[in-house]
Amino acid sequence: MTEQSDPDMLDEYDFSGGMRGKYAASYREGTNLVKLDDDVAEIFRSAREVNDALRSLGRMIKAHQREHG
Repeated sequence: MTEQSDPDMLDEYDFSGGMRGKYAASYREGTNLVKLDDDVAEIFRSAREVNDALRSLGRMIKAHQREHG
């Protein structure tokens, strides 16, 4: 089998110290990463800010559900 050249891969990239499949198992398990739209990312600049806002919203939703069944 011959190696095909990838135009996006530069000759100076050195993967000799890499480990094949290092993250394969965790990738198969899935991820919970979410890409924020640019306008949202301007408001929430860190994962902590996003998580705090979502926790607050979650508490409000639960309280509303308790009050209104």
